[in-house]
Parts: sequence; C-alpha cells; structure tokens
Amino acid sequence: MPRGPQATHLTEDEIAARGEPVLGRIASLLRPYRGKIALVAVAVVVSAGLTSLVPFLTQAVFDKALFRLDGSGPDLGLLGWLVVGMSVIPIATALIGIAQNWLTSTVGNSAMADLRGDLFAHLQKMELAFFTATKTGAIQSRLANDVAGVRTVLTDTATTILQNTVTVTAAFIAMVLLSWQLTILTLVVMPLFVWIQLQVGKRRQRLARRTQENLSEMTAITEEALSVSGILLSKVFNRADSEVQRYREANRLQTRLQVEQAMTGRAFFATVQTFFAITPALIYLVAGYMLTGRIPGGDDALTAGTLVAFTTLQARLQMPLLQLMRVTLDVQTSLALFRRIFEYLDLEPAITERPDAVVLDAERLRGEIEFRDVSFRYPSPRSLSGSATKDRFEESTARIERPEGAAEPTWALRDVSLHVKPGQLAAIVGPSGSGKTTATYLVPRFYDVTDGSVRIDGHDVRDLTLGSLAGCVGMVTQEPYLFHGTIRDNLAYAKPDATAEEIVEAARAANIHERILSFDEGYETITGERGYRLSGGEKQRLAIARVLLMDPRVLILDEATSALDTETERLVQEALERATHNRTTIAIAHRLSTIHNADVIFGLEDGKLVESGTHSELLAAGGLYARLYVEQFGGGEIEARFTDGVRFADGRTVCERPSPRRADVSV
Repeated sequence: MPRGPQATHLTEDEIAARGEPVLGRIASLLRPYRGKIALVAVAVVVSAGLTSLVPFLTQAVFDKALFRLDGSGPDLGLLGWLVVGMSVIPIATALIGIAQNWLTSTVGNSAMADLRGDLFAHLQKMELAFFTATKTGAIQSRLANDVAGVRTVLTDTATTILQNTVTVTAAFIAMVLLSWQLTILTLVVMPLFVWIQLQVGKRRQRLARRTQENLSEMTAITEEALSVSGILLSKVFNRADSEVQRYREANRLQTRLQVEQAMTGRAFFATVQTFFAITPALIYLVAGYMLTGRIPGGDDALTAGTLVAFTTLQARLQMPLLQLMRVTLDVQTSLALFRRIFEYLDLEPAITERPDAVVLDAERLRGEIEFRDVSFRYPSPRSLSGSATKDRFEESTARIERPEGAAEPTWALRDVSLHVKPGQLAAIVGPSGSGKTTATYLVPRFYDVTDGSVRIDGHDVRDLTLGSLAGCVGMVTQEPYLFHGTIRDNLAYAKPDATAEEIVEAARAANIHERILSFDEGYETITGERGYRLSGGEKQRLAIARVLLMDPRVLILDEATSALDTETERLVQEALERATHNRTTIAIAHRLSTIHNADVIFGLEDGKLVESGTHSELLAAGGLYARLYVEQFGGGEIEARFTDGVRFADGRTVCERPSPRRADVSV
C-alpha cells in the first residue's frame, strides 16, 4: 500500500520564493468581504481627494483673496467661502474616517476569525501520527500567536496601503500641477529609498520567522512544564530550577530577537525623516533660483501662494509616505507568519476518505472484524521547517527523506491475519512492544495499514466514511482522557444530545453512579485537568460510562484494568462485562485473569501472530500464552494479581503492600 504523504524541510530561500502565492492566498481570505472592501476603497479615494483640495484652497486664499495679483485689496467674500471650504473638508474626512475604521475592523477581524477557524478545522483532520510527532505547544503557538501576529495586516494594513497610496498619488499629481521643478527635487531620492526598504524588509522577514519559532518553543515549554503532569514531574525529580532556567533562556532569546526586529530599519527611517525635514529649505533655495531665472520656470510661474501650497503639500506628503514605507515593511514581516500558518494548512492529512466511501450502517452492523495479511510500520514523523530550538530529548526530524543507506523503520506488525466473529470477546496478549495497541489502532483507522487490509463486516476500513466508522467503534484506553469540566459534560461528550436519564443509566452500568452522587456537586462535579481530581478507578469507570453512552457495535479495551487495586478492579471488571454484552470486543489484556472467559485469545510477539485459541487450548499448547500464564500465576497456584496483593486458587488473599486511596473530590 502507498505510504502517507510526507513533508520536507524548506530552506529560507525556498520559503521566500513562495511570496506571490502567499499574497494571493491572503487576498483570497478577504474575498468574501469584497463588498465592504469596495466601500472602504471608495471612502479612501473620496477622503484623499478632499484632502488634496486643501493646498489649492490655500493657494487661492493667498493669490486671489488676501494678496490679489492685480494689486487690489482683499476679497472678503471669496475669503469667506474659501475658509468655509477649508473647514468643511476636515469635518467630512473625519466622518468618513470613522465609517472607514468600522468597515476595516469588521473585515479584518472577520477574516482573522475565518483563518483561525480554518486552521483549527484542518488540524482536526490531521492523523494521530502528526500529533505524536509535534509538540502541543508548537501547534497552539501557530493557532494563537501566529494568527494574532497577522491581525494588524488583516485589519489595518490593506486600508493603510490603499489610503496612503491614494494620498501620495494625489499629492504627487497636485505637486506636479503646482511646480514640476520643485517636484523633481522632492522625489529625486525616492528610488534609493525603495531599494533600501526592500533590503530591510527581507531581513525583517527572517527575524520575524525566528521570533515566532522561538515563541512556539516558549509556548511548548509552558504547556509541558505548567501542565498538571509537568508540575508533578518537576516536583518529583526536583527539576523546578532547571525548568525555570530553560524558560529564561528561551525568554532571553525572545527579548533579543524582539529588540533586533524593532531596531531593524530605524536608521533607514531616520534618514528618510531627515531628508523630508530639510526638503523645505531646499525648496526655498530652488525657488530663489527660479525667481531669478537661473532655473526654467521663472517668476511668472512661481507665486507666493504656489510656494506656500507646495510646501504644505510636501509636509503632508511626508507622513503618508513614511507610513507607506513602514506598512510595506510590516507586510513583508507578516509574510513570514502567513507562511507558517499556510504550512499547516498545506499539510495533507494521511487518513482521508475516498470519494466513493461507504457509509457504515450502525443498525445493521454485525461487528465482524478481520485482519488480512496486515503489516504495519509507523510512518516517519512529519515536520516543518526547523524551529529556533529543538526538543531536548529529540534529534531534529525536519527532513523526512531517509539518508541513503539508512535502515528502514522496523515493522510493528508483520503478516498478521486474524478473525473475530460478531459478538465475540477477543483478547490480545503478548509482552510489551509486541504490537497489541498498534493492532487495535488500525481498526478505527488511527493509522492505515502498510500492507494488507483490516475489514469490518467485509468492508475494508479504508473504503468507509470516517464519520460512520468512528460511530461504530468505541475505545476505552489504559489512561482515559477527561477534559476540565463537569462529570456530566465529560459523559455527554460521546452523545451531546443524551438525556439526563441516559447519562444516569450509562453511569449505573459502569458502576460509577453511586460514587458520583457521593460528591457534593454530583454530576456537576468538576473533574480537573485530565481528571486529576478523580482516582484512577473513577476515571476508568467514567470512560466506560462514556463509551456505553455512545453504544458502539465494536468496542476496544486497551488494558482498561491495569494498575488498579482489588476492589476497584472488581468494580471496573463488572462494568466491562456489561459493556461487552452483545457487542464485538477486542481487549488488550495485561492481567490474564480478566480474559479467562474470552471467546478467542490471540498471542502477539515481535509484531507477529504466534498463536490463537481459547484459554484452555492455549494453556495446553504450551506456547506464549502458557508462558505468560505461568509467569503471572505461578503455574496455577495464584488466581489473580493486583497492585495491592495476590489471590490464590484456594481463596487466600495476601496483601503485598499498602495501597493508599486517592483523596476524594468531596473532601
């Protein structure tokens, strides 16, 4: 079978070469809002046009109202109308600006919400292998920090570019109309400024990417170190100081990158501002040469009003031009963030539906499971362009291609064929690393087989829709996951429209209802992050209740009773017996006492199926199962082992060590 899609490492030059497609994709984000954007464009043009009239009104005030060229006195009537015009224009542009800001804010934030939603939805489609190879903090950083980093571009930048471009263009036209000679002086160094700006922009792109990669690392450190599991780990091994030091090192690097990014281009902008500051003096000098006839244009083309109007325009040109340069740099910087976001959006999920996928009918499903010559090895981890710092426990996996001559990954499963009849309880046993959990992950298509096929009721699982397959296969893992919320919310996750009666019925079947009622808040009790406020047995029974509420036809139990004490295992085992009733069940068993009554037991060793049969048949065969049974039960003298003792075949129970109970949430 073909392998899943793989990602390769991109160099900075290869990433930079993608500039045009990135700009096109940014434009596509704004396409749904083109109506509002058109209104913004109209507002910008009107506002810039009105603003450009002011210098001409100023020229008229000097040359036609106050200091008339024919030598007569001031024209107060004309002056009054000109003053009204100069007063109305700022009021009109201010009102237009308010409406324009509302439109741009609406468009930008809506586009950003679309981008964030699309990214989250795409990540939900990614295969399990992607998440096992990628830090949770790195994913969170792209979803939060990177999207937030492009907010300004989506909300303000497009409008700022349009507004300042129109303003600069209008001012340039007006300056040419007033005096083309003085215009040449003002714009003579613009090509040099543009070239310098492009060089600064390239450097800021590289810095922005490094800054975000380092921010991803800081988010990952935070997620690892400040989670409940991370805090417990650091306290148990007294590693709090090292975790603080690790965070401070990343924080110092972030500070240096932020300062470097902020200072990049400052000298350039200082040069531009200095040039514009001294330009009026140069204009006056050139005007003197024009009035004396040394420069073409003469005194008949340059009046006091023209000179005042031109210097007013030149002063007004400075700020829009500087803003245009700054925002252009911001766009170049933001392109690095957009590329990081699009890198995730461009990842093709390895587990996808075929166009003609079959919908599995849960009502008619019998639950027959078959492995046909299944071989599987885990795909190479998918990774993107290298991060600023690498995980301290891993080597970089940035480049997927395997070096020439390197060994192929080992097979997790090899030529496995097995058959589970509808309604049977099938157990899988074997030493650690034999491929037990891997085999169960192939049934709901957490991974796709490398060779062979996994079938449910004769259908290759790759031919089924993902939704219908997920609705028919339930799973209870060794470490059940509970999110931070109420017990009711955690149970209803399997069936959001479940009634209170259905939730209680599932809890009763899982032997957890009475325990829930003993809590002060009952079903509204907060479980805590990953269920840390509950004991292991309580979490396990809640997981069983949740899958019972889902009511799948096929149930997978991954060592659901391991590491439990005697009393808790009894409660969980009773719940599991109810859960497996009238449904096909595949149980990974660590404690062989829980699978004596299994309809069929499969023995896996080194990824191969070495034997199958019932409990008595496998004991008689003297193979893997018999060996494990002797190791665990002392050749029949021991009936069962628990975390707090053993039970012998003659009924005696011996405690090996005390097993303190976890504090109840009601305490």
